[in-house]
Amino acid sequence: MPVYAADPVTKTEHHHDNSISGFIDYQELQKSLKQIAANSKGTVQLEVAGQSHEGLDIYTARVGTGDKVLLVQSEIHGNEKTGTVAILNLLKTLSGNSKEAQELREQVTVVFMPMMNPDASEADKRRNSLTWSEVVESYPQLSGATPSWNYLDRGISQSYDYGANPGFDVNRDFNPDLDYVPQAEDFPGASDEPGWFITPEAQVSRDVYKSLQDEFGKVDVFIDLHHQGLYYVDGTADPVTLSLSAQFVPDPSTPEGADYAEYADNYNYDFSRQLNLLAYNELQSYGDSKFTNISLYSQGLDLPGTALGSYALNGSGTVLFEVRGQTQSLGQKEKGQLVKSVERGLSAIIEGVADGSVEELDPEAYEDIPLTAYRPAF
Repeated sequence: MPVYAADPVTKTEHHHDNSISGFIDYQELQKSLKQIAANSKGTVQLEVAGQSHEGLDIYTARVGTGDKVLLVQSEIHGNEKTGTVAILNLLKTLSGNSKEAQELREQVTVVFMPMMNPDASEADKRRNSLTWSEVVESYPQLSGATPSWNYLDRGISQSYDYGANPGFDVNRDFNPDLDYVPQAEDFPGASDEPGWFITPEAQVSRDVYKSLQDEFGKVDVFIDLHHQGLYYVDGTADPVTLSLSAQFVPDPSTPEGADYAEYADNYNYDFSRQLNLLAYNELQSYGDSKFTNISLYSQGLDLPGTALGSYALNGSGTVLFEVRGQTQSLGQKEKGQLVKSVERGLSAIIEGVADGSVEELDPEAYEDIPLTAYRPAF
């Protein structure tokens, strides 16, 4: 689809005291993407993949012509913003004229979705702005069904009033069956059950993923960029800078993953662990600094309704980045370091996939990454 001109955006009134002016808003994103694409002289292919619930364009920026395909997604939660900045920085690097950039582009195709949920980004909140009544209008077969468990229409969450402004957690709206059609009997669902593709934002991500499958046969790597709370590296008093994870559903070839047995031939947990090790090892190489404060996100998860869980079952190696602090808790404090952590981790993954060095890593070393703790050790 063509790239349209930037439209004025009405922002929701700010709802916490932390400054976020240093992050990228929707109009700045449009301007930056178009500038990068123009400067690249065709190296970066910028497209509108679809629209959000409120009609804002959701962009893809593609770079490279290699047959190894990576899809990188950011800001599916609008109060988790460092990934968007890191993606713009990486786009500039990957589209440059250096020998290293040219070689990478020959080996890989990287598709970035830098702001998956622009409505939530503009409102600086986790969820989108879709209401349950609007869902039922789009899917009349859901009339009378209980609203999905990831829909919030009451109370304050993460400093935002969802009683006045309901919405869905888009990152629970994915389904391993990429052709799934919503059925009333599948509602309200639960966190350990698949989602439904009822939100336009999840549909856009799914459509991009499927188009890459059609073009390349599979999406080799899927990376999702998030934020989390303020935690500690297990066994230390060190605040976590970044958590990683390769595990979002039980292995379909095990009794625990029997519900996903039909996906067993696609699932490649070892490759996901190797991808995570690329990022971990890179950040550990910076010695005595906060860049080494890396932990494993919670393991033993069963989250088929997440993009990571659904795409892992469809054959992608998966990596979760969970950066320290969301905007309502940290604002833009530590922004530079947190963005650089994501950028360095992503670069290491892209380079390791491009040159094949990812295959030389022992996936069992993933289990040696320290866990995340809720309290510091003294």
